[in-house]
Amino acid sequence: MKPVIFNNTVLRDGHQSLAATRMTTDQMVAAAPELDRMGFGALETWGGATIDSCLRYLSENPFDRLRTLKKLAPKTPHMMLLRGQNIVQYASFPDDVVEAFVACAAKAGVDIFRIFDALNDLRNVTTAVRAVKAAGKHAQGAISYTTSPVHTLEAFVQLAKEFERLGCDSICIKDMAGLIQPSAAAELVRRIKASVKVPLALHSHNTAGLAGTSYFEAVEAGVDIIDVSIAPFANGTGQPDAFLMYSMLEKTPRCPKYDADRHVTLVEHFRNVYEQLAEFTSRNNERTDVDILRFQVPGGMLSNFRNQLKEQGMSDKWDQVLNEIPYVREKLGWIPLVTPTSQIVGTQAMLNVKFGRWKNIAQPTADVLLGKYGRTPGPIDPELRALAEERTKQKAIDCRAADILQPRMSKLREELKAKGLPATDENAVLYAMFPQQLEAFYKPKAATPPPAKAAPPQQAPTPASTGAGVATESPARRRYLINIDGRSHEAFVETV
Repeated sequence: MKPVIFNNTVLRDGHQSLAATRMTTDQMVAAAPELDRMGFGALETWGGATIDSCLRYLSENPFDRLRTLKKLAPKTPHMMLLRGQNIVQYASFPDDVVEAFVACAAKAGVDIFRIFDALNDLRNVTTAVRAVKAAGKHAQGAISYTTSPVHTLEAFVQLAKEFERLGCDSICIKDMAGLIQPSAAAELVRRIKASVKVPLALHSHNTAGLAGTSYFEAVEAGVDIIDVSIAPFANGTGQPDAFLMYSMLEKTPRCPKYDADRHVTLVEHFRNVYEQLAEFTSRNNERTDVDILRFQVPGGMLSNFRNQLKEQGMSDKWDQVLNEIPYVREKLGWIPLVTPTSQIVGTQAMLNVKFGRWKNIAQPTADVLLGKYGRTPGPIDPELRALAEERTKQKAIDCRAADILQPRMSKLREELKAKGLPATDENAVLYAMFPQQLEAFYKPKAATPPPAKAAPPQQAPTPASTGAGVATESPARRRYLINIDGRSHEAFVETV
């Protein structure tokens, strides 16, 4: 059997999971050439929350980051995480925006696009897969792995087959919360490998302490690729450390060649970076936490969620909020917890604890209930859907959300021109997702905080009585802006 391939995530998921996505490009440049010499199958350098973080906190152009890293590490394929029709945001975007984004990313340096949908609704990945293939790049379809009464082995195998039929060049089992058990990993790998011809990757997080052993069993079962990182941006809520996995596999026939000396040099570099990002790290994210097996909150969210509850004056409600998450998830149709659904469920769980169950429904929660994120894996609570329809005065939809969206690229370019900003396709797709942040990026740099000292997450005004921004619309109805994971979520509270 061929040696297993290591992909490295330290420049994306590593710091997203353990340091709130605050690593700057300057902190990456010295490591990029060394990573390029290691022989990894791919370097995950872009996508996920990195594009948001570049604009929102670091005053960086994310496309410039990609071009810089591609120049410094030209031999190894560069990979990004793409949220299908959501691109790297929370809402769905028109097909022309998705297509333009993929074309821009491919031109700037992305070789492998790992494409997933939070609900595993493949209608939401079709446009992205088609655009990646049109750009001549590698499309990897990612299955959002989770456990629930509706997430069966047969269902995951069927998803793999459908990804292959869509034209994907490889498939990834994306275990975003670190839930997959060793025996389950081995069985799922065997079943998928027997059902499809394209290569299979496994991505996990070591939050519950399972990932290393699950990787080992998956390798024994024939998985082609595993995702690893480099300490201290590894383990805990991140991926297993590359040298750890090398050591586990060293005496097996599938162990890859690995440069241990160069790995030590990289560890020293990233240890210094980790210390520089101390205000964004937490010992809670570095330890094993078996509670994840019950709550299923992904590592990238855990690294922000504790701080957000503290800012909302709810530090003492941590356990209550986590206990509420499985209940909310079931009511929303057993949706997997991965961006953006993990933030949606976490926000709603917090609101339920703070104000009482369903006293308000955050707008993103309502959108899930109304079908705007896609088809949920299980049935949505019908009474809750009816409540969402009543409060929003909207009817639920069954079609693909993007089908009711109008093309936007020409309008986005016009808006950029009207604001005196460069009307490039890169700017247009960034403006579609992060309009305020892109405008702020083009303001005089003297008014922007230096990248080395990233600004804290933006917050809505926070009256002490509520811990949330509030504007009274009527005596019986209040609008709240709740900040979770660096994003404001709109919610309405009705007095009953």
